[in-house]
Amino acid sequence: MAYSILLAPPAERQLKAFSQAVQKRLVKGLKRLQANPRPQGVKKLVGEDDLYRVREGDYRIIYTIRDKALIVLVLKIADRKEVYRS
Repeated sequence: MAYSILLAPPAERQLKAFSQAVQKRLVKGLKRLQANPRPQGVKKLVGEDDLYRVREGDYRIIYTIRDKALIVLVLKIADRKEVYRS
């Protein structure tokens, strides 16, 4: 079963701020999450309930999974240096 990918408004703005090449790469990563929201290499964030991160080159995608509704909600997309800052 395929999951639906939903972008929170801040994540959507962050995605649009990247160059076209980076956007394409990140969208490919998001599409892979549709088929498998817990791919190899995914990390559960320490100290956070139900938050996961996946690497996409130098960028990180922070998201939560709602299994009952088959939804992956992307909360943040940013460079690895900035993604964990509040």
